[in-house]
Amino acid sequence: MRKIKEILRLKWESRLSNRRIAESASIGRTAVSEYLSRAKSAGLSWPLPENLDDAALERLLFPEPALRAVAQPSLPHWSHIHQELKRKGVTLTLLWDEYKQRHPEGLQYSRFCELYREWRSGIDLVMRQEHRAGEKLFVDYCGQTIPITDRVTGQTFNAEIFVAVLGASNYTFAEATRSQALPDWIGSHERAFHFFDGVPELVVPDNLKSGVSKACRYEPDINPTYHDLAIHYGTAVIPARVRKPRDKSKAEVGVQLVERWILARLRNHTFFSIQELNEQIRRLLIIFNDRPFKKLPGSRRSAFESIDRPALKSLPIQRFVFAEWSTARVNIDYHIELDGHYYSVPHALARKRLDIRYTANTVECFHRGKRVASHPRNHVKGRHTTTSEHMPESHRRHAHWTPSRIISWAHESGPHVAKLATHIIENRPHPEQGFRSCLGIIRLAKKYGPERVDAACARALAIGGPTYKSVKSILQSNLDQQPLPEPEPKTPSIQHNNLRGAGYFH
Repeated sequence: MRKIKEILRLKWESRLSNRRIAESASIGRTAVSEYLSRAKSAGLSWPLPENLDDAALERLLFPEPALRAVAQPSLPHWSHIHQELKRKGVTLTLLWDEYKQRHPEGLQYSRFCELYREWRSGIDLVMRQEHRAGEKLFVDYCGQTIPITDRVTGQTFNAEIFVAVLGASNYTFAEATRSQALPDWIGSHERAFHFFDGVPELVVPDNLKSGVSKACRYEPDINPTYHDLAIHYGTAVIPARVRKPRDKSKAEVGVQLVERWILARLRNHTFFSIQELNEQIRRLLIIFNDRPFKKLPGSRRSAFESIDRPALKSLPIQRFVFAEWSTARVNIDYHIELDGHYYSVPHALARKRLDIRYTANTVECFHRGKRVASHPRNHVKGRHTTTSEHMPESHRRHAHWTPSRIISWAHESGPHVAKLATHIIENRPHPEQGFRSCLGIIRLAKKYGPERVDAACARALAIGGPTYKSVKSILQSNLDQQPLPEPEPKTPSIQHNNLRGAGYFH
């Protein structure tokens, strides 16, 4: 507290010099001079009025300065700033520069950013992820399903609901599919891209088996077909991290809204086909995307048209051809098996493991990423599709694997094994096509012994089942240890006067 009264008393009552007063009050002489000057200007004299306490005396000598009317700076429309930030390449610095050009006396950059963050925190108490225009598409399935009833049988199955949400605009796509299997998963992505009329930079799925072969927080294995789809459309797949729901929050919110605003409205409907259900979903989807935002201007559709659509990549000219992948080891007959049918590859790849890509019409074989064979798809089981170029010239390179060598090896297990092997090789268009069956029969001796295999081959020849599967079944059922069935005797002709015979009708 200032020692104002004491200074006035020492000056006016004790008549001390300013230096002595400063020493007595332990303050500077400049302060003493200022206090005395202010008291004189205020018209005070000693003794001071009794009702003038220290606080009133200080207000009298040091009045509050008159507040000047300061014009408040013009504030930006924060919702507009928020929407603009979603555009590609737009930053707070750029928006502040544009704001200052319009309002030179406006907010400085630090205050501009502070007020924007305060406004944004009022939208969501959780820190929001920033989603750039055309950057991410979040995809997932609803937990809720819709029953489809067969008109003829009355049986029902539950249709799955696929949802895709663009990160910046929240523009939403939804459709019903029969399952979550790979063909439906890929097909839904294709239809989503065409619904948006463009392709985002990234697709963010959950760790669904159809999309992610092996979930991993750092390096998930993408399904090869899903990877092909991404390459075809020029996008990339980045699955959400395991047990990290914030990574896919857009999809989860989109799923929740679709369930509330679309599926809930269809709960009392009976649908007889996927097409009928999708017609209703498309109708409600238009209404849903046109609904105004609660805390932001516009709707999902208007935000999509102004933010996401200009930033999406163009669709490729050709549609994606669905193909599945598998692996197979080439047998010594230089054929690989796919769904029970056998396809040839170059003979030099015998015993190698290949990647197989197959569609409804074609089968392609790859070795270390290079295509080594291509065939039309054939669904006939047990048959072979062989290209002559894949066969060795007179089998010089693989002379060890010749029909005579196979039959000679079969003789080691028994004469009936050799006889059956000969029958198999002679009844194939190419002898090499019978190698696989013969080797399978010969190798049964490791488990059952040569004697039993020979007996099983004898029974297989007797009953007209000269195949590997027949021999294996006989061994598994222990029928090789039973006597061979007796051949049915021929019925003798009956001589009788009442029997006219075949010649009667000529």
